[in-house]
Amino acid sequence: MDHSGEEIRLPRSRQANERLHALIPGGAHTYAKGDDQYPEDLAPVISHGRGAHVWDVDGNRYIEYGSGLRSVSLGHAHPRVTEAARRELDRGSNFVRPSLLEAEAAERFLATVPTAEMVKFAKNGSDVTTAAVRLARAATGRPRVALCGDHPFFSVDDWFIGTTPMSAGIPAAITELTVSFPYGDLAATEELLLRYENEIACLILEPAGHAEPPPGYLGALRELADRHGCVLIFDEMITGFRWSEAGAQGLYGVVPDLSTFGKALGNGFAVSALAGRRELMERGGLRHSGDRVFLLSTTHGAETHSLAAAMAVQTTYVEEGVTALLHVLGERLAAGVRAAADGMGVGEHVVVRGRASNLVFATLDENGRPSQEYRTLFLRRLLAGGVLAPSFVVSSALGEDDIDRTVDVVAQACAVYRKALDGADPTPWMGGRAVKPVFRRLV
Repeated sequence: MDHSGEEIRLPRSRQANERLHALIPGGAHTYAKGDDQYPEDLAPVISHGRGAHVWDVDGNRYIEYGSGLRSVSLGHAHPRVTEAARRELDRGSNFVRPSLLEAEAAERFLATVPTAEMVKFAKNGSDVTTAAVRLARAATGRPRVALCGDHPFFSVDDWFIGTTPMSAGIPAAITELTVSFPYGDLAATEELLLRYENEIACLILEPAGHAEPPPGYLGALRELADRHGCVLIFDEMITGFRWSEAGAQGLYGVVPDLSTFGKALGNGFAVSALAGRRELMERGGLRHSGDRVFLLSTTHGAETHSLAAAMAVQTTYVEEGVTALLHVLGERLAAGVRAAADGMGVGEHVVVRGRASNLVFATLDENGRPSQEYRTLFLRRLLAGGVLAPSFVVSSALGEDDIDRTVDVVAQACAVYRKALDGADPTPWMGGRAVKPVFRRLV
């Protein structure tokens, strides 16, 4: 029994988590979905989802945020997307030669993201970010990768994971070839380029994060990359479609050499894309005179139902104004959460950040420092109220009533948060160990 008087039990989810851990390292296929990211014994195992709601194996229904790690932006089982995929299932999913659907999907993507000239599809974000890095190294003949150190994730591959606390198994010689620059700091970035003059193949970053780019920053970074002869890569996994249908590059009017898309592109179906300038992309093709670049060669990259799903997603976004709707919903949610937190006297401790279409929240302790303990308390109360929210990233399937219900639950959570702050101790309301950071060296 927790201190709010509500008992929270998930017996079937707890049993299912044990089954998952016995068979799957980490108990999930993405570390960010691990049960260590949730309060102890309160990690629901999902049965199914529809729209903005999911049901766990215990029969509880939740309003869900951050669906599919931001990939399901139209809501679960969106009829237009599932019907497009279903049509292809009866026609075969994978052949010994390309299908015409691959050309149609490429045409649709390049019409949606007109700043790119060629595109190649794959299944995961890491497939395409690593391909972009490989292509940049091949085109420049340079060994080093410069990534934005303020952005949390770029790839499961060695060139990035070696820079994280979970670097076991990755040779230092590989990690040493990756350097970092701070977002928004042009002087520091130029200093890095000068320190490793003629060694840096590319600058890779998310074009925007929780804060808007400083005025003129992306354009100046474009000029900096040109001046130092390196490739500019925008990782649009999150910004793609959530910022605009044409990505952040379309919204801000700065064209990278290469860009990578995923997540919202398939609304949960496995599809990602590497896009960019023809001169660079063609080096991974057959119509050039230089050394061949092994750009991307994936057995399932052209799976027909995933490409059909991606085409339906793009059509839906454009025809239904989905990006604008995401912003409207996010603005309503952010305003409600901030009002609820202020009303309970914790407005400086439960903090909503980010673009309206991509909201996250911070949980700060009595000294204003980020706290996993207070996050645990907060998540516990959200779950008790039927809100599954590792973030406040919205989907277009949310209704205003969903958001209003969420705000009510947040207010209840903030009331408990206030009690914990008054006692300078969140422990009595945590229900067990604290949730943990995804990237950490020890279990």
